[in-house]
Amino acid sequence: MTSKMFKIFACIIFVAGQLLLANAFTNPVKTTDGSDPFVVYHEGYYYLTTTTWSNIQITRATTIDGLKNGSRKTVWTDATTSRCCNMWAPEIHWQSKEGAWYIYYSAGTSGTFDNQRLHALRGSATDIWNSTWNYAGRLVVPNRDVWSIDGTVLVLGSTRYMVFSSWDGADQCLYISQMNNATSLGNTVKISSPTLSWERVGANVNEGPAAVYHGGRTWIVFSASNCAGTGYKLGMLELTGSNPLSASSWKKSSNPIFQSANGNYQPGHNGFFLSPSGNETYMVYHANSVSPGTCDGKRYTNIQPLHWYTDGTPDTGSPRALNENIPEPK
Repeated sequence: MTSKMFKIFACIIFVAGQLLLANAFTNPVKTTDGSDPFVVYHEGYYYLTTTTWSNIQITRATTIDGLKNGSRKTVWTDATTSRCCNMWAPEIHWQSKEGAWYIYYSAGTSGTFDNQRLHALRGSATDIWNSTWNYAGRLVVPNRDVWSIDGTVLVLGSTRYMVFSSWDGADQCLYISQMNNATSLGNTVKISSPTLSWERVGANVNEGPAAVYHGGRTWIVFSASNCAGTGYKLGMLELTGSNPLSASSWKKSSNPIFQSANGNYQPGHNGFFLSPSGNETYMVYHANSVSPGTCDGKRYTNIQPLHWYTDGTPDTGSPRALNENIPEPK
């Protein structure tokens, strides 16, 4: 190879590398108040919500990297005593039967975490960003109107379900209710209790459920153990039976599927979203930079691709190292 050819080749390699970097992002995506993240992609934009404690905020950008400094707006604050405070885990879901976007979140009273309940906001437009958000109601569980958090929507065919976390004695468990409509629930059934050792580190906890679908199969990925300390991690349930309202229809993984690695400690409370093409699935989650970790705003938001094992089950891998280049979704 001549000197001139070598220079041309080196230039091509450099330009290709710069193009790859331009189509990549690094974590964290949100450095503070990055807890309990949720992402949805709609009409050219990614929308990120996290726990900001006293209000509900949405961040918008056209790329994952852009979310770091994307447009951010507060869409909800509330002075009503019963739901003014401790606003946790907001998630944006499209409800096709109502033809509207809803934000589901947990909130309660000032000065205590003991009165948390599930609530919903309804958007005024099919455009998330330009919607005005109005209080749509508390999601009352007819047979179990008690402390409840981390509501998420599971869709099977034309039927919708709300999956959430609630205490049963000393155990924080996962429950499921069929949705009569976007804000009305049927009776609930417990589908998972923290019975395994890795679900009982610091506290007996199953929380933060997130649904993921692939190849005609359905899973719920959830967070296990106390969010403070050293034990927080992800476990998984698969719907193996025909009735999601039966605990026997759900099979739990015997081991955790995602835990501390590469400087990301106590990863958990994840969500899933599809790429613009709909052909890729990405996972968003929070993590701590130290161990033991905390349950506060020091947690940050990370995003990385979800892969699939040859048997069709989700392959979450491990938390990717911070500042590693990760491909933007296609």
